[in-house]
Amino acid sequence: MANVSKKVSWSSRDEDPAQGEGTPLLNGANAARYTRQFSGSGIFHIGRLSTVDLEEENVEEEGSILSRPKEIPHNEKLLSLKYESLDYDNSENQLFLEEERRMSYMGFRCLEISRWVVCGLIGFLTGLIACFIDIVVENLAGVKYHVVKQNIEKFTEVGGLSISLILWAVLNSAFVMVGSIIVAFFEPIAAGSGIPQIKCYLNGVKIPRVVRLKTLVVKVGGVICSVAGGLAVGKEGPMIHSGAVVAAGVSQGRSTSLKKDFKIFEYFRRDTEKRDFVSAGAAAGVSAAFGAPVGGVLFSLEEGASFWNQMLTWRIFFASMMSTFTLNFFLSIYHEKPGDLSSPGLINFGRFDSDSVEYNLYEIPLFICMGAIGGLLGALFNVLNYWLTIFRIRYIHRPCLQVMEAMLVAAVTATVSFAMIYFSNDCQPLGPDQSEEYPLQLFCADGEYNSMATAFFNTPERSVRSLFHNPQGTYNPLTLGVFTLSYFFLACWTYGLTVSAGVFIPSLLIGAAWGRLFGILLSTITSGGSIWADPGKYALIGAAAQLGGIVRMTLSLTVIMVEATGNVTYGLPIMLVLMTAKIVGDYFVGGLYDIHIKLQSVPFLDWEAPATSHSLTAREVMSSPVTCFNRIEKVGRIVDILSNTSTNHNGFPVVPRVNENNEPGRLCGLILRSQLIVLLKHKVFVERAHSRLKQRRLQLKDFRDAYPRFPPIQSIHVSQDERECMMDLTDFMNPTPYTVPQETSLPRVFKLFRALGLRHLVVIDSENRVVGLVTRKDLARYHLGRHGLEELQLAQT
Repeated sequence: MANVSKKVSWSSRDEDPAQGEGTPLLNGANAARYTRQFSGSGIFHIGRLSTVDLEEENVEEEGSILSRPKEIPHNEKLLSLKYESLDYDNSENQLFLEEERRMSYMGFRCLEISRWVVCGLIGFLTGLIACFIDIVVENLAGVKYHVVKQNIEKFTEVGGLSISLILWAVLNSAFVMVGSIIVAFFEPIAAGSGIPQIKCYLNGVKIPRVVRLKTLVVKVGGVICSVAGGLAVGKEGPMIHSGAVVAAGVSQGRSTSLKKDFKIFEYFRRDTEKRDFVSAGAAAGVSAAFGAPVGGVLFSLEEGASFWNQMLTWRIFFASMMSTFTLNFFLSIYHEKPGDLSSPGLINFGRFDSDSVEYNLYEIPLFICMGAIGGLLGALFNVLNYWLTIFRIRYIHRPCLQVMEAMLVAAVTATVSFAMIYFSNDCQPLGPDQSEEYPLQLFCADGEYNSMATAFFNTPERSVRSLFHNPQGTYNPLTLGVFTLSYFFLACWTYGLTVSAGVFIPSLLIGAAWGRLFGILLSTITSGGSIWADPGKYALIGAAAQLGGIVRMTLSLTVIMVEATGNVTYGLPIMLVLMTAKIVGDYFVGGLYDIHIKLQSVPFLDWEAPATSHSLTAREVMSSPVTCFNRIEKVGRIVDILSNTSTNHNGFPVVPRVNENNEPGRLCGLILRSQLIVLLKHKVFVERAHSRLKQRRLQLKDFRDAYPRFPPIQSIHVSQDERECMMDLTDFMNPTPYTVPQETSLPRVFKLFRALGLRHLVVIDSENRVVGLVTRKDLARYHLGRHGLEELQLAQT
């Protein structure tokens, strides 16, 4: 079962060992646990923690059959040990303090200016990418629909419409095949919308390959193919991931993929700074997608960042504004109206005029009912997608199978669309103000077009706009009902395919369809049709309810919807609808992104510790015994510990002297694996400093140049003589790491760890001796289940 670790992860390919550190394991993963009485939840046995290694299950079978397994076992009650933490806490060692003290007031001012410059660049480049995606998708989809429309019109007269269906299905499958191949074979992490991965990154989890240049190229190519291929997807979700990748690249002033260093922004080469820029990139992506700069800032705040301050808010808002402005400016040139900056984002809901969108107090309960319906439908969507994803993890784990599934979905989508249009007899007159791009006559009389075709025979964004704004009577209730049902299942099947695609637009489209249907039914039930005259406003409320029911965002989604419609009137109803949808949906199942994070066994930390965890203390959750280093340590011991694959730790407390009988020593500081690797690489030994050899003193720049892909310990050659040398860690360790006494309660430890974005938290006794170490996995293991506090097991996948 050598490839278990391949598919239970987003990356589906393990990190190349030459490109970074290996898999972090917990310090002392088999530490004893205690059986405790939890308040108000009966007795639970938090037993001995076992490290489950899925690789061991089929050892004998693998000896006889070297082929890939047909089924990969998957258990979401595990936490994967393959994910490392990012270090959002600066290591304040001697080198760092010297550099900070040397820097003048002007130096800090220049740094602040360069932060603004980076944010501006992030916004500009994200806007350009959004513009490129929009123009290419529009042209490709335009060519496709034009060819299929001509074909259908030709065969409507002479018979043989099945040829048109085959043409449509083949065109769709061809586009999707290209999009799926580049994702499945070149960069699997680019699949999906990328929002769960960016959420994890901002939470402090290092997802392999998530912010690489290659990921961005595959993401953009993939999303163009999947939208042009007519799948039930949107291009808005992937914009958030694209913005984050742009931010991670620009802020570092170099490309590790292209091996090109521009020697700029070197100060920002650390996790703390990079995280802030990535949250700006995610916000710029939202802003480009929806034309909602404020919504972008709130999205970053609500969904992502674990750390926030006022200046960061301003910079992120600036990046968002730049992104929207850039997109508008270049699209205005493309549409031959240079300087017209009125179309805000990739999706433009169109303006709702104030007189047509009036609502009364007695409509508020109706809106809340729609919110509840959205929550129920969203929960159903998420449950179906959850089981489908588990099926995919178990059985569809080969790239060729993934491509075939994507092509199958594309062909089925085309077939369903064609069947709907073919059997629909909902004909509408072609008015003088006809807004349809591709009106399809089919079996309708002259001067009429098939209404079902406008829903399916269009990019999803255009379909949403027509549902919001087409006059009353444009859609038949049966058309809307059938469309909602079919599109719901298609969108559910499509999310999680090996293509780059978002779930925002399909959710809005499903919601807009059943919302409009709700509005039409209301006006038929009540005789005075004038007050319910506009089904467009119910389409808007339905769209918000459905999207809120699936992704469970409240604050940012309210503002995004208000900004995208250009009308503040609907702020209150949209907020009520989203709150209701979230409350109802959360009762049954979590949000779609949270489900996908759980399915990947990522050690994700929520905002708060589990409610009933006060009875646990740091002593019970910490990892022990801890591997410590002496302040002046023998090189051979450092190399042996770093090379030991069974205890692949990333942080080591430094003590004056490690006792032979492993008694805890007094804490002097903390040193990281990455720092030790740089020290070994530059051979910073005490003997060399004392010898006649003139050696340059190591600078902070040497550590920044190695970031983020520190070489593995196996690539560093240490001779037998050098193994006997000594290494002084005093200048390089962090002498003031965060510590907690061993009696500290779990919620307090959690709050400190989460708020400060730590990677290691040292647990000490009353005499400042190291007794344990708390890492992300120690905290993420505990969560509130159906039966109270539960503990997840750790797996080597």
